[in-house]
Amino acid sequence: MARLSEHGIRLSSMSPSFLNSNSTSHTWPFSAVAELIDNALDPGVLAKQIWIDVFDEGDHLCLTFTDNGSGMTPNKLHKMLSFGFTEKGSGKASQQAIGVYGNGFKSGSMRLGRDALIFTKNGGCQTVGMLSQTYLENIKAQAVIVPIVPFNQQTNILHETIGHGK
Repeated sequence: MARLSEHGIRLSSMSPSFLNSNSTSHTWPFSAVAELIDNALDPGVLAKQIWIDVFDEGDHLCLTFTDNGSGMTPNKLHKMLSFGFTEKGSGKASQQAIGVYGNGFKSGSMRLGRDALIFTKNGGCQTVGMLSQTYLENIKAQAVIVPIVPFNQQTNILHETIGHGK
């Protein structure tokens, strides 16, 4: 059954196969890497350093991107992992964001691999988000589902659900 809004209107959904087809907007892996680096350089992120590493996890190579930027609140991570949402473009001309369409992370990360785990920290809140083709296939999802779990850094107790505050 289709998901309904609070007003009873059917909401659109996105097929999990879109994650793969969307990734083809990057014709080569280095443009996808550049996309992920660009996000750390955007105004408001304040990253001064970026580390990129590769390590073996069982039979899989894992590519990690780490920066020392300001991190994201659970709400900002939710928007970043949603398609077409962005808060970029509202900065000063001297600090103009590189991308403004709300698609770069999704297309870039899915060009480099089938799964992306995002760990972010802002204030006392740590948040984990997962954009995963493997997960969606395993649960036989009919629409893209992106789990996001925020928790208190000190107590490890889950925060309230996303959408309540910033």
